Amino acid sequence: MGVVAPNGVGLQAYELALREARSGIRHLPELEELKFGCTVAGVPQGVDEIAEEYFAPDELLAMNSSHRYGCIAAVDAWTDAGFERPDPNDDNVHWEAGAIIGTGIGGLDTTGDKLVPFVNAGRVRRLGSTMVEQIMGSGVSARISGLLALGNQVTANSSACSTGTEAIIGGVQRIKAGLAERMLCGGTEGSSPYIWAGFDAMRVLCRKHNDEPERASRPLSASAGGFVPGSGAAVLHLESLESAEERGARIYTEILGGAINCGGHRNGGSMTAPNPKAVQRCIRQAVEDAGITPDEIDGINGHLTATGADSSEVHSWALALERTPDNFPVIASTKSMIGHGLGSAGALESVACLLMLRGGFMHASINCEDLHPEVEAYAASVPHVMREKPALRTMIKAAFGFGDVNSCAIFRKWSD
Repeated sequence: MGVVAPNGVGLQAYELALREARSGIRHLPELEELKFGCTVAGVPQGVDEIAEEYFAPDELLAMNSSHRYGCIAAVDAWTDAGFERPDPNDDNVHWEAGAIIGTGIGGLDTTGDKLVPFVNAGRVRRLGSTMVEQIMGSGVSARISGLLALGNQVTANSSACSTGTEAIIGGVQRIKAGLAERMLCGGTEGSSPYIWAGFDAMRVLCRKHNDEPERASRPLSASAGGFVPGSGAAVLHLESLESAEERGARIYTEILGGAINCGGHRNGGSMTAPNPKAVQRCIRQAVEDAGITPDEIDGINGHLTATGADSSEVHSWALALERTPDNFPVIASTKSMIGHGLGSAGALESVACLLMLRGGFMHASINCEDLHPEVEAYAASVPHVMREKPALRTMIKAAFGFGDVNSCAIFRKWSD
């Protein structure tokens, strides 16, 4: 795995931040200057310095923030899986390995900072030769294929907030179909006012806690006032069991199954709201695909964005998993610490799931001491501080995105 998160870059730093319930939300003066209603966001720290260590100067010229986050996470996932970075002069290609690295918004920071101003000023010839690769949706996955000499399918997906989890499920399906042995899968999202401005205009971002950034992201809270924009990247190195065992790889987790669907903008679903029946169906289908029963789920990493949909989501979890407040699994929101990473969210939160399974703990869901009244019945299942859970074995991760799209994956702690 590899992770570039607002509260920690690298697995060790990220896990420590999760255990300590440390927020990565910060005040951004630039947003205040631009008259955003929300002036806080989750932005990974120290990334440019890391990128300078990882990549050559000519490579850096073609990397905006989304590229840097995604490429660092992918390289870290590759080396964490036990592989060395290929020599650029080595013509060997890993035909058995590919990548699905998605993004919700793409290179909009480059579009806003450079493309539009230069075009409008009649300076098209000054744009440079890397403009297209920085703004195209598959720019990050294409860059990663060159860094790591990937020869299998290399592509990008984009399904709003469902993107990161959907990419992981897509990689699993390709490996199960026998079309690849290994896939790097996840999501990345850059840091830019141009990426977040539309959400601010919709008034779905939190405006009430600009003076206390660490308390701004409040999933499950009665005083939640909208989501906090986030950014970053996470990549999982997925591999068939046969391939992993053959090379003696260290295995974190088995991906038992997953599901992807859309609510068709019916039954209350729309471009911005989920169809609850589709949400429940996606969860049930993931459980069925995993070949387990709902009572085997020990922990839930919800989508839980700090909007009005949170209580409805908890209700859907209860119905889909056939659980009551008396036997409901522990449920937490990683977004309470890192904000909403949009296209990277599902991947960032999946890495959190794997770290919790490996470490036997559930991280806190911070800033929800005042639980929403419709969630109050489930209070015993919402951790406000880290809970040691040595018996934690099976976790479910869901992501529900704009466009009424849903994805859900189930992870089980690996054991021979």
